[in-house]
Amino acid sequence: MTRSGSASSELRRTLGVGDAVMIGLGSMIGAGIFAALGPAARAAGSGLLLGLAVAAVVAYCNATSSARLAALYPASGGTYVYGRERLGEFWGYLAGWSFVVGKTASCAAMALTVGTYVWPGQAHAVAVAAVVALTAVNYGGVQKSAWLTRAIVAVVLAVLASVVVVCLGSGESDAGRLDVGASGGVGGVLQAAGLLFFAFAGYARIATLGEEVRDPARTIPRAIPLALGIALAVYACVAVAVLSVLGSDGLGDASAPLADAVRAAGVPGLVPVVRVGAAVAALGSLLALILGVSRTTLAMARDRHLPGALAVVHPRFQVPHRAELAVGAVVAVLAATVDVRGAIGFSSFGVLAYYAVANASAWTLDSALTSRVVPAVGLLGCVVLAFSLPGISVVVGAGVLAVGVGAYGVRRWVAARRGARGG
Repeated sequence: MTRSGSASSELRRTLGVGDAVMIGLGSMIGAGIFAALGPAARAAGSGLLLGLAVAAVVAYCNATSSARLAALYPASGGTYVYGRERLGEFWGYLAGWSFVVGKTASCAAMALTVGTYVWPGQAHAVAVAAVVALTAVNYGGVQKSAWLTRAIVAVVLAVLASVVVVCLGSGESDAGRLDVGASGGVGGVLQAAGLLFFAFAGYARIATLGEEVRDPARTIPRAIPLALGIALAVYACVAVAVLSVLGSDGLGDASAPLADAVRAAGVPGLVPVVRVGAAVAALGSLLALILGVSRTTLAMARDRHLPGALAVVHPRFQVPHRAELAVGAVVAVLAATVDVRGAIGFSSFGVLAYYAVANASAWTLDSALTSRVVPAVGLLGCVVLAFSLPGISVVVGAGVLAVGVGAYGVRRWVAARRGARGG
């Protein structure tokens, strides 16, 4: 198996701690905060905040494991690389397959979310335009992507701060609605945690960009917990503010939770601002997703799990330009032809499988029991949350993983046949 280490295939280290944190925040504080609270409240009822806490614990474990591994293996690809190096080729491949396939569908769904907010009547056209524009930004170098992400995060945080201030400052706010009793039961809390977990999963983007971070052994372990901590604080504030106005029942029935909350708080004029914030947040998520998928594609192409032509790095812009163009093209076609927003449950299952491999990889770093507590909790949490998702998500997600396993088996069989004939 060939892993290219030549200068022509290596990326340039230009990202500092601030850049890495912003890219993580751009992934985590995306469109999910504008939509995920409703389904989570339907699942958990008054246990929504408990679900958020469970999701945060699992995310912390995953982030800690990812940070330790990224400092040791500062290459593009994230858990694909960690699984390959610590557990063996198959487990790295399975993590990479889960990420690339699942997140490609997520890219298309996020692009359509942008289109729906910006111009509902031409959602597909706007989605394609967004994909083309962001692919062009990424093609111009990771620093340009980081600069755009800073602007996006600033806008989204300003909108979310307005929502929090309006809700908590209104006469409709009632602390009694913050009851943390789990009216949805343990299963409901776990399902809510599974739904909310993916709002935190964007810190993986920092790890997948490991080859472009300056002083990765120091930068990545600092950037991942910083980004996660800020995102958790933002999510907690927004959840408390919206719950205090709508209550768990009202939040569960809301189709646009944040817009409904500011309307109920008596400030309907803020609704268009919330819609703009959601569109901008979706753009930020899409930008970070394309970055992450293209870097994992690069890593898998280096190992010939994907076409080797995708492993080329642009000599001037120092980006995996062929991988970026390929990802952008596939996402644009999906966004133009299929509405995948309601059909990407397998992405949720796949992300948890991806982090399960990360925690299993971190388990092998140190034999000391105290060092294994965090990856053990993270691994258990990923498995529990994965199988707490809605049944269709589990079935489709397991099916997608099975297809990947089959493809891997066929590839190994073909390689063995060729080796036998050559021998």
